[in-house]
Amino acid sequence: MKSAQEILQKGKLLLKDLPNSSLEAKLLFFALTLLSEEKFYSEPDVFLSSAQENKYLRMVKKRLKGVPSAYLIGSKEFWSLSFKVRPGVLIPRPETELLVEKVIELSIGGEEIIADIGTGCGNIAISLAKELGGAEIYATDISHKALDIARTNVMLQGMSGITLIWGDLYMPLKKLGLDKRCDFIISNPPYVTKEDWGNLDREIRDYEPEKALVAGETGLEVIEKLVKEGAAFLKTSGYLVFEIGFGQEKSVQAMLGQEWEQIECYSDLAGISRVFTARKS
Repeated sequence: MKSAQEILQKGKLLLKDLPNSSLEAKLLFFALTLLSEEKFYSEPDVFLSSAQENKYLRMVKKRLKGVPSAYLIGSKEFWSLSFKVRPGVLIPRPETELLVEKVIELSIGGEEIIADIGTGCGNIAISLAKELGGAEIYATDISHKALDIARTNVMLQGMSGITLIWGDLYMPLKKLGLDKRCDFIISNPPYVTKEDWGNLDREIRDYEPEKALVAGETGLEVIEKLVKEGAAFLKTSGYLVFEIGFGQEKSVQAMLGQEWEQIECYSDLAGISRVFTARKS
C-alpha cells in the first residue's frame, strides 16, 4: 500500500506534459478515490490499496492517450452544476455559459416557453430551468444517446418543467404544435467545418461525437437552418439565441434579415464572438 499523496504525485508526473497537468491529476484522483481534498491534505497518512492505485494509474494512462477527463470520471461541471456525460455525448464547454447568461438577461420571467435545439446532455435546458422556475422547456436532440443522458441529468437534478423529445432541428416543435408559441429558441449547434474537424485536438476528434460538432463544408449549414426556420416558431418579439464558432460573426450577421431586430453578438471571456441574440420583428 502507498500513501494517497504518493499516488497523486505519480499521476502528476505521468501527466506532466499536458496543460494543467496538476489539476487534471487531482480531478481524476479525487473522482476515483472519493476522498475530500480537506481530508487528503489534513491527513497525510491516508493509504490506498493496490487495486485503487492500479485503477487510478489506468485512468491516467487513458488520459495520456487523449480520452477526455470528463468521459473518464463521467461528469462535467457547467453553470456550477454537475452533469453526467459519456462517450457519444458532447462535453459542455464553459463558453456556452454565456448563452445561458443572455437568455436569463432577456427573460421577463413567468411561464415562458423555451425550446433548446440539440440539447446534448441537457446542460443548457437544466441550467435555465434552475434559474427560470416558471419556464416550460422543450429540449430536443437527434441523438438517442444524448437524450438518455439528458433524461438522467434531469432526474439527478430533480427538475420538472422539461420535456425531452427526439428529432432533428425544428421537427419536434412542429409535432408539438409550437408554431408561433415560443418565447425563446436557443441552441449550441454544430458549427465546425469538415476541414477544421481534421485539425482539432485528438481528444475532441478521436472521442467526441462528430455529428454534434461538424455542420458541413462551411460550418454554417445548421446555423443557417436555425435562422431561416426559427421565426415560424417564435412569438412576435420572441428571441433566437445561439452559439457560433470562431470567425463566423459576419456570415451569421448577413443571414439575419428583415424578420429580425435588436441583433447582438457577444464575445466570450477569450474575446471570441460567441453568442448571437436576435428578436423576431
